[in-house]
Amino acid sequence: MFESSIRIIPRLDIKSGNLIKGINLEGLRVVGNPFDAAINYYLTGADELFFHDAVASLYNQNHLGDLLEKITDKVFIPVTVGGGIRSLEDAIYLFERGADKIALNTAFVLDPSLISKLSNHFGSQSVVGSIEAKKISETRWEIFTESGRQTTGIEIKKWMETLIEEGVGEILITSIDKEGMRKGFDLDLAKYLNDHYQVPIIFGGGFKEPNDLLRLKKEFSFEGITVADYLHYKRGSIGEIKSFAKNYNLNIREIS
Repeated sequence: MFESSIRIIPRLDIKSGNLIKGINLEGLRVVGNPFDAAINYYLTGADELFFHDAVASLYNQNHLGDLLEKITDKVFIPVTVGGGIRSLEDAIYLFERGADKIALNTAFVLDPSLISKLSNHFGSQSVVGSIEAKKISETRWEIFTESGRQTTGIEIKKWMETLIEEGVGEILITSIDKEGMRKGFDLDLAKYLNDHYQVPIIFGGGFKEPNDLLRLKKEFSFEGITVADYLHYKRGSIGEIKSFAKNYNLNIREIS
């Protein structure tokens, strides 16, 4: 069980150089400029940034290298990049352009041996297992790939065990059912996962308001959350989330 402070991590989904947002990982709409958004979130208290190439899996290539170089020259917090990473060479390309961590989903499902290959080369702290989770029945959640388009039939807890055994240093879970819905985190999924894991767990999908932190904390031990819609549409700020958390004695990083 980790006692580190909760990280607030803006999620920036990118398509054709634009910051986009969808619902249930579909119906993607342009909502802004990713460079401007990243700088703003960095200056207003983000603990980390997560960039995801939303269509990279379709083309087996991540296109964020140039944008990553521009952004990491200006921000000085950890940056995680995901989408379309299929090999050691893909990972090297992104690390050379400023990534601190890489997040993989589809590639790990297709080739689980890639997990240990990347972890052994870069260190487990740099390798994130990204999970897109969807409710299949009242008692089962499964992981999906290809940005929520492809079913795998793999039960989520079993897959989390595999990711940890093979060497990921962190797991990022996104609820497909709640993503972009503005209805709060997937508390049923949190209850289903209510276990202690040997690596930090980041939870995302559905953030509506700061009180969602308290609701989630009652059900699940997590080390961070990803936030997108709430920030992109200016429904609130990172500062408001952190002020709320501090008022309720949640262990959160101060805004410097």
